[in-house]
Amino acid sequence: MGEARPSRVTPYRAVLGSRLRAQQAYPLSFATDLLGAFLIGIVEFAEMWVIFHNVPRLGGLDLDGMLLLFGLSNTSFAIADMIVGHADTLPTYIRMGRLDAFYLRPQPLLLQLMTSDIQLRRVARIGVAATVLSFGMARNAIQWTPEHVLLFTTTLLSGIAIFSGLFVCAAGVQFFLIDGAELTNAFTYGGSYASMQPTSVFPTPMKLVFGFLVPVAFTSYLPAVALLGAPESALLPGWLAWAAPVAAAWVWAVALFLWRLGTRHYQGGGG
Repeated sequence: MGEARPSRVTPYRAVLGSRLRAQQAYPLSFATDLLGAFLIGIVEFAEMWVIFHNVPRLGGLDLDGMLLLFGLSNTSFAIADMIVGHADTLPTYIRMGRLDAFYLRPQPLLLQLMTSDIQLRRVARIGVAATVLSFGMARNAIQWTPEHVLLFTTTLLSGIAIFSGLFVCAAGVQFFLIDGAELTNAFTYGGSYASMQPTSVFPTPMKLVFGFLVPVAFTSYLPAVALLGAPESALLPGWLAWAAPVAAAWVWAVALFLWRLGTRHYQGGGG
């Protein structure tokens, strides 16, 4: 009998495995990274808690509603950040000529970048976000009908897809900007921050931006309104929460277009 042929995922599994083992090789450094990521999550939550602790209601949501809003937003973003967040390193890959090696391998370039690294420290931030989300689900009187369970599940999956797509958009633009991380962070990390706020309090131009252009409202605000029966915004009614997969598809259509445009523009590291 012939030897079993390796599957297509074998190279990616090998790279990720080596990255994970490398991070755990130095326990003290790994523990410090975990603590740092945990504190980032706590600080982000503390900021929102202070706002809602001093304002009885904001954008139709109270403190308990904020727990659900923050939990939905931050859980989706933290998972996307762990999966695709290292796309931020693309400018470094370009400057060092490491990206050229990706072109020599018989795997899709984007998939290679997405599986080139994974930061275990980000698990701590996911833990904080998931804990807050659990409290939000427990403290709000949500009727967990099959419809609401489906909406909740769809929201989380679509939220991860939306934030992942934003990271890929930022990576595609980096082929042209190289040192434009601050600009692209306005849409990735800035989008995450905007998703932790009730979109209804934004002025109309920002509602349009974060509701439809960079549709982070679909990751948290719209589903929170739909699940809690909170007051709706005229531009962003609660029923739009069901359109989260459409928003995710829109983000990925732009992401893949920018990525394709960027890779065609790329002429090599010049090394």
